[in-house]
Amino acid sequence: MSINAQNLLDTLEKEYPDIPQYEIATFKATRISIGHSIENRKKGVLEVVAMNRFWNIPNYRGQSFVADKLSARIALEYGISDRLTFGAGGSTLDGIFDGFLKYKLIRQRSDGKGSPLSVTLFQNGSYRSKKRNRPFFMDVNRFDDFSDKLAFTSQLLVARKFTPQFSMQISPTYIHRSSSAFEEDPNNQFAIGAGARYKLGGHVSIVSEYYYVINPLKSVDTYDAFSLGVNWELSDVMLQFQLTNTRGMVEDAFITQTPNNFNFKDGNLVFGFNAIFVLHLHQKQK
Repeated sequence: MSINAQNLLDTLEKEYPDIPQYEIATFKATRISIGHSIENRKKGVLEVVAMNRFWNIPNYRGQSFVADKLSARIALEYGISDRLTFGAGGSTLDGIFDGFLKYKLIRQRSDGKGSPLSVTLFQNGSYRSKKRNRPFFMDVNRFDDFSDKLAFTSQLLVARKFTPQFSMQISPTYIHRSSSAFEEDPNNQFAIGAGARYKLGGHVSIVSEYYYVINPLKSVDTYDAFSLGVNWELSDVMLQFQLTNTRGMVEDAFITQTPNNFNFKDGNLVFGFNAIFVLHLHQKQK
């Protein structure tokens, strides 16, 4: 009798295999707020990202309509596969051009089996095409050769979706700058990022991020990057609003070279706005 029962179970397992159930939408966008999330775009999906930062400068007489200064970044991100994403973009602040790869290494299981975490590998390379011309923050890298202007960021993005409303991510980070203008500044810097999302209801979430730099620059005062914002999902469009202290939008810039603290003093608070558009290039014909 037991042999027949076992044979029946074996037959059922073959006919109805255990299909893994994975968590989806740990974060609703490829960025939590200012930094990357574990999320990748699916194969054949193109993402158009427009990022902006607005801030004021104390005693600055050239104020424009919105703010004293504006920085923008335009980027394209494409899903090579469901796990691998490639992206490239350019920023007006310091003329930074960058490219990156993201690979989803491990996916969190929602059926109580397998991994309780999702893990994504992130690798970025950036090129700084022009020197800073602002008096409050000097260039910390040389500009003699092409290689002097390069920087590379490696991150291990580890996240968990605890509930349908709450997700959290930890991001150990290694940044290598190819040159240093000052001997006391490290070429290799380490940081730990933390980010979280809480869904309020509907398509609106509160998000926050913080990056702690373990070995900061010594030639100039820098501060840890922080952001507090709201994400609003509209079908294939994600709008992200944030209050932050960082003006840069590429990892090596905003994590290690933020020259002002997060507070409401004049010149310290930065308003950020990201618009993310999703285009499905390989939709199947019905």
